[in-house]
Amino acid sequence: MKEALIKLHISVFLAGFTGVLGILIHMNEGLLVWYRIMITVVTLLALLKWKNQLQQVAPTMVWKLLGIGTLIALHWVFFYGSIKMSNVSIGLVCFASTGLFTALLEPVFNDRSFSWPDVGLGLLSLLGIVLIFQLDTRYREGIIAGIVSAVLAALFSVLNKRQVQKVEPRTMMIYELSGGLLILTLLMPIYLYYYPVETILPTLSDWFWLLILSWLCTVLAMDLMLQALKKVSAFTQNLSLNLEPVYGILLAFVLFKENEKLNGSFYIGVALITTSVLLQMIRVVRKHQQKHI
Repeated sequence: MKEALIKLHISVFLAGFTGVLGILIHMNEGLLVWYRIMITVVTLLALLKWKNQLQQVAPTMVWKLLGIGTLIALHWVFFYGSIKMSNVSIGLVCFASTGLFTALLEPVFNDRSFSWPDVGLGLLSLLGIVLIFQLDTRYREGIIAGIVSAVLAALFSVLNKRQVQKVEPRTMMIYELSGGLLILTLLMPIYLYYYPVETILPTLSDWFWLLILSWLCTVLAMDLMLQALKKVSAFTQNLSLNLEPVYGILLAFVLFKENEKLNGSFYIGVALITTSVLLQMIRVVRKHQQKHI
């Protein structure tokens, strides 16, 4: 359990960079996510073929993984859309509501009893979000996109929990992201019709940041996260991911001076989000210790 929690928090730290990279990459959210997934799938496929570690998966499981992968792709599109409509801080704190939505969805999909402590800790994070952006109408579209992103992230993790014991993490990642790549490729003509761009090709600077985003913040982070999910619940995973806004916002403060737009309520909100994560970690460790007494 301790090793799983360490892997989980390393993956969360790496994920904290994704919001900042969304600003540094000068592409719209649809193309950004398409390139991110494409680079990741090619990298993973080459790596597993080279090491001869690509696991055979039953056809029925393949379809399940492809379907689940569409959720993570759409989650990323709405996540980066939220950031580009508002700013890094708003997009990231909206993502912290994932814990609450997971607490509500996991009992429905994973045959798990409803947990009031889970809901209570999720609401604590949600209260932190409300305090941080104080329902600022300037960022209404970004906030809506961020909440949709959180719902999709929660649904992805809950459904993923049912499959993670059956397939090796990297193989699972390839199939899921291939499903995401397929759905985005099919939707891209429609997307570009409504949101036209001058060019669909990244600049040299964009390529550099896309590689960082794909290799470190996707391949490595998701691999560690899937390994951790074998031991911890989807709720624990997503509540821990509430630290992602903390890391990302601090980076945004340093790089983009976003702290100049926020007041003292921001720090209270971050404190509530961090407290909810720490309380959940204490609950997980105590439950694990009780099982071994």
